[in-house]
Amino acid sequence: MIAHKKNIQGYRKVDTISINIKQRRSPGGTVLLNSTIALEPHPYRLTERLKHWAGATPQRVFIGRRNETGDWDTLTYSETVSKVKAISQALLQRNVSSERPIAILSENSIEHGLLALAALHIGIPYSSISPAYSLRSNDFEKLRYVVNLLTPGLIFVQDSKKYEKALLAVANEVEVVSVYNHVQLKVHSSTSFQSLVDTQPTPSVDDAFNAIKPGTIAKVLFTSGSTGLPKGVINTHENISTNWQQITQTFPFLKDEGLEFIDWLPWNHTFGGNHNFGLTVYNGGSLYIDDGNPTPHGILTTVENLKERQPTVYFNVPKGFEELLPYFRKDKKLCARFFSNLKMLFYAGAGMPQHVWDTWEQLAFETTGKKVLIATGLGCTEACPSALFASEPGGFAGLLGVPVPGLELKLVPVGDKLEARYRGKNIFPGYWRQPEITEKVFDEEGFYCTGDALKFVDENNANKGMLFDGRLTEDFKLNTGTWVSVGTLRSQIITAGKGLIQDVVITGHDNDFIGAIVFAGMDHCKKIMEVNNIYSTAELIRQPQIRIQLQEVLNEMAKKSTGSASLVRRAVFADFAVSIDKGEITDKGSINQRMIIQNHPELIEKLYAAEKSDDVCEIDIKLLGY
Repeated sequence: MIAHKKNIQGYRKVDTISINIKQRRSPGGTVLLNSTIALEPHPYRLTERLKHWAGATPQRVFIGRRNETGDWDTLTYSETVSKVKAISQALLQRNVSSERPIAILSENSIEHGLLALAALHIGIPYSSISPAYSLRSNDFEKLRYVVNLLTPGLIFVQDSKKYEKALLAVANEVEVVSVYNHVQLKVHSSTSFQSLVDTQPTPSVDDAFNAIKPGTIAKVLFTSGSTGLPKGVINTHENISTNWQQITQTFPFLKDEGLEFIDWLPWNHTFGGNHNFGLTVYNGGSLYIDDGNPTPHGILTTVENLKERQPTVYFNVPKGFEELLPYFRKDKKLCARFFSNLKMLFYAGAGMPQHVWDTWEQLAFETTGKKVLIATGLGCTEACPSALFASEPGGFAGLLGVPVPGLELKLVPVGDKLEARYRGKNIFPGYWRQPEITEKVFDEEGFYCTGDALKFVDENNANKGMLFDGRLTEDFKLNTGTWVSVGTLRSQIITAGKGLIQDVVITGHDNDFIGAIVFAGMDHCKKIMEVNNIYSTAELIRQPQIRIQLQEVLNEMAKKSTGSASLVRRAVFADFAVSIDKGEITDKGSINQRMIIQNHPELIEKLYAAEKSDDVCEIDIKLLGY
């Protein structure tokens, strides 16, 4: 491995990979990029590393979660392997197979992790399915679709009573394994999770482990369904293990003793389930499950958990980092503990506003006298998940970095943009039981076509990395024929809001100007109004002070606009709660632009009405000379 300790002035020292990117250009404008650093040998059976750490560090905590009394329940590596073997034997005695995988409907938990590892240990595919499909849905449409496509031989839930309605809505005569409240349902047999743990392993467990091949399906991860119904992304053992090695080579300090994560990110997503859970297993770390999340209530749980842990790396989505800032600003003791062993903050899932990035760097400096590495990258469920990383200290929000070792990045001209396409052993082989969709997403050279557009930081120096340039399917034309880059514009308006704007939907398809549906940053709005919980969301966004700030954001953006493709002429605050049933939001909190526009025609009508209503902010284009 080629790595070096980055010693950039003002930053905490950290080992990261040396960057050396090979670039080739074709006459047609296609660009091929790859790291000159070779991918190192690594095991492909995913639980091989689990077995290794059980021998090397048997008493080290592998996983922990708070119980009902508030104490941390934990399992060591030795205890984990013992339970995994027992559960593996129990699974071999059941009606599960490569055609009848295991479906996990519920949240992150120790038992969820054990069942997943047991399935991996014997080569039985499993699928962690978004709990929102079971708990936040009224019609269970997505849950039924996913379960019918998966045809599971066993369903796991943490609490049968909690998931009873969802269970009654899906497949008949499938065994349900639960930890709590073993409700006997009419259409399912009910089994205690403890009975699986109490099973005596036999040599057949080792036989099944040894039979696993690189192409054996490890899991099926369902996409969020932002462009339709969810698709089942096949992850093989080789796909995931390759990516664990790619990530570890990029950030060699992950191999250091004492690796600790505390993490809320759901395992039904590739960020939480492959990247974070997997890196723990691969590098012998300790993972403490955070039952919080980036919501007004959930963030309180996260803060309390962070007060008791000292992570070496902290993962979150940008919304999570932003929600934590008020608590860190006012609690120096929390800052001191959090930054004491921290080597990296890592965000993914969306773009981070620069003001959030700057504030975290400032907090680290004020606490320790050094800034800390803030990193991100680009990937997707189909890349299992990582393709690019920005791994150098001293970066900036939006920098995606360069390809990981062992991955080829092809940039193909599509209109005036470059589409990112990936090829490598971490790239998925196809979608579960959907060959017609699979065929459409690979090009003639076997590259996966992501639909993501990228651009160079410096076209003359590929080592400086890439920037996100929007989603090809999100971009649209105004009725003048002018293309609008939605991803770029969205990032600009969120950044310009400096906390006022949590998210934004860009409108204007076949209209003559760009509009915006704005989701307010509630903490920022409350700070402006100097209130806590006096106002509801709908009341708060109607306050004149808040509208004035939105108008100022539009004015500031207009000054920098270079024409109709970058001028947001009108904006209105969203006054509704987004719906997961309607596909408007994922359980990570990501807004679905297409579905918001489709489901709220009244806001589109308001933005483009001949007579502007009072709650719409508007740029006076005459004053700008347009």
